[in-house]
Amino acid sequence: MDWILDVRLTDGPLWWSALLLGSGALAYLLSPSALPARRSSSRGDRLWSWACRVAGSAAWAFALVETLHWLLVNVFAVFPGNIADRVLLWVVLAAAACLISAARWRESRPRARAAATAAALLVVLMATLQVNAFYGLNRSVADLAGGAADRVPPLEPSLMREAGVSDGAALRRWQPQGSIPAGGVLRRSAIPGTASGMTTRDAYIYLPPAYFAQNRPALPVLVLVAGQPGGPGDWLTGGRLQEHMDAFAASHRGVAPVVVVPDPNGSQSANTMCMDTRIAQADTFLSRDVVGWIHSTLAVDTDHRQWAVGGFSFGGTCALQLGTRHPALFPAVLAFSAEAEPALAKDRNRTIEAAFPGDPDAFTRQTPLAIMERQRFDGSLAYLTAGSEDPEFLGYLHTLTAAAERAGFSVDSHEVKGAGHSWDTSSLRFADALGQLARRWGIGP
Repeated sequence: MDWILDVRLTDGPLWWSALLLGSGALAYLLSPSALPARRSSSRGDRLWSWACRVAGSAAWAFALVETLHWLLVNVFAVFPGNIADRVLLWVVLAAAACLISAARWRESRPRARAAATAAALLVVLMATLQVNAFYGLNRSVADLAGGAADRVPPLEPSLMREAGVSDGAALRRWQPQGSIPAGGVLRRSAIPGTASGMTTRDAYIYLPPAYFAQNRPALPVLVLVAGQPGGPGDWLTGGRLQEHMDAFAASHRGVAPVVVVPDPNGSQSANTMCMDTRIAQADTFLSRDVVGWIHSTLAVDTDHRQWAVGGFSFGGTCALQLGTRHPALFPAVLAFSAEAEPALAKDRNRTIEAAFPGDPDAFTRQTPLAIMERQRFDGSLAYLTAGSEDPEFLGYLHTLTAAAERAGFSVDSHEVKGAGHSWDTSSLRFADALGQLARRWGIGP
């Protein structure tokens, strides 16, 4: 049954079948025969009654979705910003289909009720797959079921750094001795919050083929942070981490950075803003606990000129925060769809009150924009992206690009054509970003 886990959800036969069947089901639900009106004296009256009830269902669906969206963003602060209009449209279509189907149940025979229910379910399936494809998170059934992350084994002692052993051979002109695997491996491990006091989910680690060479080189380090809501495993699914890293290693003699994906939040819905606040000591966790764990546990280059930090959405904002607050630790930043500043809610005052009650200056001083106004970052790299179909984050991209250039960053900024606020903004530019890092790190082809 493993073939089921490999079924694609963002393209392929299932995606296209759901789109075609869902479109047909929606057309059926919208047809006059699918939603019969009460008996009237004329056909015109029946059609008018049908049109009014379809329009009413659509209006109710729109009102319900918009109200829920407003509550999630402005009251419960589940999301710090608005959800994309395209996503909301798909949700409205699914809700309208369910309302029309429910109307059919009140006045139809059992066979017609079953047909309306099946049609509504097909529309919901189509909308669900379209929303998932927009965000690009679960690309297969295995991703949706958590199989990609669940199958990653724990980091075994044999792969850890041996005490007293040097970092390894220099990367320039390095050639492997003996055989090395064709691809890298994924492992997972807890990272204790010794200094921060945080309890977090397991981190994921990518070890490239060169890590297994007899003459292991001093490998660079890339720390990646996922979005929020979300977790480290999202870099394995939406971020296609192993696919990208193996492709890079294949064209660089098996050499690629060791990648560590830590968890700065602690749960799927938590948001620490990657800062030291009354909420959590997330900056301390990332800059001290994670960095210290990598130094002591993994056989990597401990020269931080060979380190970088990156992330998507919340993680991209976090990467910029780490790159501006700790440029000696992370002199290269890959920020995919980053915000202009960290946020808990759309209302900035709510963010400040939750994190630094009564002290808005304490929050502002720690934002990347404020730090870049007062500090230079000559020699640091900022690789920035946002989707061309994501106007809010496209505005952030322009703001951050201008600020980083003024502050002395070497900036490489990209609008990802056709992408919204999705993992495509990292996946479609990740190879190019790695190429930029390779040139900084002296990794030849």
